[in-house]
Amino acid sequence: MRALTQAPRPRGEPTIALINIVFLMLIFFLIAGSLAPRPETDVALVSLAGITTEPPSDALVMLADGGLRHAGAGLSREDALARFGDAPRLRLLPDRDAPAGELVALAQALRAAGVAELVIVTERGLE
Repeated sequence: MRALTQAPRPRGEPTIALINIVFLMLIFFLIAGSLAPRPETDVALVSLAGITTEPPSDALVMLADGGLRHAGAGLSREDALARFGDAPRLRLLPDRDAPAGELVALAQALRAAGVAELVIVTERGLE
């Protein structure tokens, strides 16, 4: 006679243990992040709101009307493409009111003309 034996069940992955570990790590980092010392309350930080800045002299500036300027001199789009077409790196400073379509078209034309790296310089918001 043959004895009936139960076939061994395959063990599942220990997903509950992994979830518990991740949850404990989350709580640890939340607590550790809140334990950082707060800055002194009587210290007033420096504000740079009133400072005017000048664009870098080597940057191509796009004005609010879509016009281009480099080193204080006005440029046409064709002149800009001819002057910066083989530049390894070009910084482009668009005015915040510059037409977005013209900015994208200029960036694509500069890349097509051979600009290896095009950096569009923006202002970091405080909010």
